Amino acid sequence: MIQVIKKKFKPRLKARIRKNKQIISKNIDNFFDWVKGAELVELKECNTDEDPVRPELDNSFRRSYGRKIFGVKYKGEIHAVMCFAFTNEIPKTVEELDKFSHDAFLQSTHRDQKVGKIAIAYTVWSKKKGGGKLIVKEVFKKIKKSNHLNRLVTLSPLTDMAYKFHSKNGAKLVQVNETTQNFEYQVTKKFI
Repeated sequence: MIQVIKKKFKPRLKARIRKNKQIISKNIDNFFDWVKGAELVELKECNTDEDPVRPELDNSFRRSYGRKIFGVKYKGEIHAVMCFAFTNEIPKTVEELDKFSHDAFLQSTHRDQKVGKIAIAYTVWSKKKGGGKLIVKEVFKKIKKSNHLNRLVTLSPLTDMAYKFHSKNGAKLVQVNETTQNFEYQVTKKFI
């Protein structure tokens, strides 16, 4: 009786394992297809209600004084968003970010419209797995190609999630402030 059950069970188990391997392989291929086919685009606006970090900042704040919004686009849909400002100093608060980016913008009128030396990423979110890491990587590449920006630093909330995300993606903690923390992305073999 036990041998009969084993004979019936063994082929079913093998078939199920084969089927699961196929499903996993297909899902991995689909994931990498979207990552390979995605492109970094500058956005005129974003849905601020989707922003888990700083939803209170409207699109006019995100686009004024040299600030930019970038998205990762795949098949006509935005899957991740990053907002950043150009400054010459590392801010500790959103108020300092506003002030420093405004100052850098005004100084740029004397420097061929090249705003700031530091890109400060103050919010990032993803709608699809892998989107957050991808947008950080793509923005980092873009910054390294610019001739006036030399650093990518974050203005992140004091949360474990922010710490884990940036640490896992190769950033180093620069400073911990009263309500924020700053990470810096540097050139590493892992990141390029």
